Amino acid sequence: MSFRLDGKVAIVTGGGRGIGKAIARKFAECGANVVIASRKQENLEAAAKECEGLAGKVAPVRCHVGRADELKKLVEETERLFGPVDVLVNNSATNLGQGPSLEVTDEALLKTLEINVLAAHRLIRLVVPGMMARAQGGSVINIASIAGLRPQPGGLVYSSTKAALLMMTRVWAIEFGPHKIRVNAICPGLIQTDFSEYFWKDEEHMARLKVTQPLPHLGQPDEIAGMALYLACEESSFVTGTAMVVDGGATTR
Repeated sequence: MSFRLDGKVAIVTGGGRGIGKAIARKFAECGANVVIASRKQENLEAAAKECEGLAGKVAPVRCHVGRADELKKLVEETERLFGPVDVLVNNSATNLGQGPSLEVTDEALLKTLEINVLAAHRLIRLVVPGMMARAQGGSVINIASIAGLRPQPGGLVYSSTKAALLMMTRVWAIEFGPHKIRVNAICPGLIQTDFSEYFWKDEEHMARLKVTQPLPHLGQPDEIAGMALYLACEESSFVTGTAMVVDGGATTR
């Protein structure tokens, strides 16, 4: 198995840090040209600099994924820099409204839906028609969460949006499969990123994890990037509509 992406073009949202940065680097190591997008230009530029000298190029494009006009510009800029998009990774996410469900505001719910669900839908509409027209297939990878598979305590909003993304993944897979476009999701467990520090900096939470999780170490972004690479490559040509769980076995309990 080669696990190569030579000549492929990818967009990775939330690519300035954490899981998104690890995925972008892995793709570039394997030959893809990658555009990374997020709101913070300084993070994007630092991530792109770390990837200099790899087989593929990594280009930073500032984009607020909650804004439709900026998503359109993101796709246009990607096509200008590298050409049509072959791989789309919907990784950007937010986690507002953590706490009792009765305290969740309309604003928190709507904002989280905008980032975690609507942004992916908008990018699908921008990218997939081109994949269909070229008739060469493609891969869409949605970064969900094990919180979308089972309720996360205090996580009404986050769990609900990730569950929605998982169902959308299955619907898209059915619709796009005849065009050789594969749509899959990855469900990470607890990964050591800035995004999830609320949990892994909690000593009580980590103590429970070490007792209940079959692989008792804290997950790392590269451990998600490896799965993303598989789903982006031709080696996964018969895989679509699935949720790949990468959680150290946490959901076995």
